[in-house]
Amino acid sequence: MAPTPRRLVGRTALITGASRGIGAAVARRFAAEGAAVAIGHEPTAEMARLAGDLAAELVGQGARAVALGADLADPAGIDGLVAAARSELGPLDIVVANAAASGRRHFTELSLQEWDLVQAVNTRGTWLLAKAAYPDLKASGHGSMITLTSVMVMTGQPDALHYTASKAAILGMTRELAREMGPDGVRINAVMPGAIRTEQEVEMAPDADDVAARILPKQSLQRRGYADDLSGAFAFLASDDAAFITGQVICVDGGWVMY
Repeated sequence: MAPTPRRLVGRTALITGASRGIGAAVARRFAAEGAAVAIGHEPTAEMARLAGDLAAELVGQGARAVALGADLADPAGIDGLVAAARSELGPLDIVVANAAASGRRHFTELSLQEWDLVQAVNTRGTWLLAKAAYPDLKASGHGSMITLTSVMVMTGQPDALHYTASKAAILGMTRELAREMGPDGVRINAVMPGAIRTEQEVEMAPDADDVAARILPKQSLQRRGYADDLSGAFAFLASDDAAFITGQVICVDGGWVMY
């Protein structure tokens, strides 16, 4: 394999939900590409431990990295996270809005509290993260924000109305913000993952063969996707290789929805 390019040298990135899964893979890739990385995580003991271990791993490899906890359902938590990342590593050049709340329940059984939590973290949280980081991104000269949507926006899978609605909102938000951010030289794009075998999927569906039997017939590429399969798309969108790309969606799903 060719060596990892060093496209993000001198840049600082904040990645939310980066203690494990896709966020952790992106943090590793950004660090390998030369970026300083703020690893945002849910403020629980387990996620703090995972994020701390990841930060130590990256520092051990010569990167600048820090783990920062924040409750993204709390607007003050988002402001505090951006301020802490700036204080620890310097002004932000790249923001990845990866963290998300989710759950599975029939729409008639969803509680108001479940709906509100998912919208607060996923939808409102993405907006407030963009708002808090925008002064840095605007001043950067190559500011880039990357949001996370989902193929569920296209497939309409059952028992996830609150999550799917939030991911559809993020897709629209990304396109709208591209119009508003563009005149200031800031780009915003979205990554649309398909069925990715992360730690969360393992917890929800431990039988890998059963999941594969359901997923693979939907895909063109006949293998499961993993977090590392997405990291290159994020690195590309964050880098100057994508300097004339904004308001777009990269679907990384093994050829499921052909978005």
